[in-house]
Amino acid sequence: MSSSGRVTFHGVVVPPSNFLEDVVAGLALAQKAVPPKYFYDARGSELFEAICALPEYYPTRAEISLTSQHVDAIAQFAGPGCELIEYGSGASTKTRILIAKLRPEAYIPVDISESALRGAAEKLASEFPWLEIRAVTGDFGRPLALSAFGGSGRKVVYFPGSTIGNLTREEALAFLHMTRGQVGPGGGMLVGVDLKKDPNVLHAAYNDAGGVTARFNLNLLARINAELGADFAVDRFVHYAFYNAPMGRIEMHLASLERQAVNVGAYRFWFAAGETVHTENSCKYSIDEFQALAAQAGFRGEKVWTDKDRLFSLHGLVAA
Repeated sequence: MSSSGRVTFHGVVVPPSNFLEDVVAGLALAQKAVPPKYFYDARGSELFEAICALPEYYPTRAEISLTSQHVDAIAQFAGPGCELIEYGSGASTKTRILIAKLRPEAYIPVDISESALRGAAEKLASEFPWLEIRAVTGDFGRPLALSAFGGSGRKVVYFPGSTIGNLTREEALAFLHMTRGQVGPGGGMLVGVDLKKDPNVLHAAYNDAGGVTARFNLNLLARINAELGADFAVDRFVHYAFYNAPMGRIEMHLASLERQAVNVGAYRFWFAAGETVHTENSCKYSIDEFQALAAQAGFRGEKVWTDKDRLFSLHGLVAA
């Protein structure tokens, strides 16, 4: 643990052995895959923040708009004196709006990228000198003993950005169950959920004209090379994203342009021309679909807020 003013840092970066094991296991599958959590090294985090500012990428603007418009009601739902826990906090951009109105007892951001977490926490500390920040470096996809960093206030998990859409429905259900255990009876969750819409809008959001999303996707291969001693020829792969209508999700892949072999440490993997590595899902829900999923996990859907164009939603859930 280290500290700086009203900021304390806890946790340990995910061990490199987990990264290697996950990559090797994923590339051995019939449909090769790498978990999307590994997008977020320092460069990946920078590129994702750039994606959020793109004209084609509506989720960030829509969520900021609805949060600003309904911040009084959102803060009322969370309750005064709560402990605000944010999974995958990144730059904490949307969180600033909520913190300013809510004035939580403490803010506990959790992020897998230590560099992004430290930078964001220090900026928040300068903007909100009264705020106690307990920053945790860790993988929120695995059980975390956050009670060790908490106090006595009501716990409310803030999970914006439709990150829950990166999980399959089965994974999302398990994640909601885990979160319900974190917040305890009567605790809350504010979760951003991208809504189903025109597939053309979705396609543009994940295939931007400037190629930022492509660079973000391809950076995953560069990270594997740098950290795991792999030899991916990054220029022999291309970004490929499409809307899978039957599954209700955008899928992101990296497609091999030719038949080739890639070494990852002591392991060798062959790629056929056109074969892909599945890097991310982004599931889209109707409001009723997500409310039903939350109910399965033991949450009561108490509030729903949307932007004026009904592109995006924020759900206020209470642990039943």
